[in-house]
Amino acid sequence: MNPIYSGLPTTIFEKMSAIARETGAINLGQGFPDAPGPRDILESAADALLTLSNQYPPMAGLPELRRAIADHYRRHQGIDFDAASEVVVTSGATEALAAAIFAILSPGDEAILIEPLYDAYAPLVRRAGGVVRTIRLQPPTWRLDPADLDAAITARTRLIIVNNPVNPTGTMFDRETLTAIAERCIADGIIALCDEVWEHVRFGPDHVPLIALPGMRELTVKIGSAGKIFALTGWKVGWLIADKALAGVIAKTHQFLTFTTPPNLQWAVAEGLAKPDGWFDSMRAGFAASRDRLVDGLRTAGFVVLPADATWFVSIDLAASGLALDDVTFAERMAHEAGVVSIPMSAFYESDPITSIVRLCYAKDDATIDEAVRRMAAFRATLAS
Repeated sequence: MNPIYSGLPTTIFEKMSAIARETGAINLGQGFPDAPGPRDILESAADALLTLSNQYPPMAGLPELRRAIADHYRRHQGIDFDAASEVVVTSGATEALAAAIFAILSPGDEAILIEPLYDAYAPLVRRAGGVVRTIRLQPPTWRLDPADLDAAITARTRLIIVNNPVNPTGTMFDRETLTAIAERCIADGIIALCDEVWEHVRFGPDHVPLIALPGMRELTVKIGSAGKIFALTGWKVGWLIADKALAGVIAKTHQFLTFTTPPNLQWAVAEGLAKPDGWFDSMRAGFAASRDRLVDGLRTAGFVVLPADATWFVSIDLAASGLALDDVTFAERMAHEAGVVSIPMSAFYESDPITSIVRLCYAKDDATIDEAVRRMAAFRATLAS
């Protein structure tokens, strides 16, 4: 068997979610909401399933969805893309990542990854024959030091993967940091693969897409996700956007991964992307309220919560909270003893992980959040006694 994959453990998300299923614990680990998703989009998908074609759609995506994606970014981020040649629809953002990595990297090329990181990045780079080089963000601010980036760049650097807003930290890179990344990409001809699936789920400044910065149009692959925008994670409808030359090669990789994506879901997502600005504002306000509810409850219970301006996640600092347990031990004990599942942050590192931080998903209803906080407060009390 291929050693890149045969040696990998089961993902931490599946491991912790399995505990939740087996024990009935509240699952604040894997990132999916309790809510069913926007009713009108669900109805559009159901109607399309019954009344429109269920045969192969075009490999690069239905024209209606590709136009909707281009129109969406023109309206929300002021960027013009050609729907016919610069937009490719994929079966989820992870497939877009795979297609881009396989298309860009040749054996021996180096890719810079930023830790803590989404766990799919490194295996995909290695499967492409690439070499992983990492730089690290440090809590509590999780800011990127440009000097660390300089130290990681070599003559073999071909790619940097930039996740912004950042999962798992729940933070965002500011324009100054993105400009520093752009300057180095331009100077060294490095392609930036921008995982921007959380671009609409942010509560501070507007999202700044790296592809919009001067000189980055030809050096950036931008990835988006309907699953994150509309809280429909099981749909697995994503897309990538890049200059025609890049997009054309990545599309050739995509055609031999999934080839296409269910057409009824594509039609429904096209309608969803045209929703008025007020819908997106309301969506963010709802998640912000859930975040604040969880954060306030955790702080009242004595946990130190790290800043979170985006995504569906917040993190608690165990050491700062006066708890001596490492993150894995804490997460496993809390799952079994308190009935609340979390994700240890150490799972998001390639090596030498930070082991004092645990991530929680707040995309849950109020009653679930309140019960989770009650259980965590009681669990914390047992650790302090």
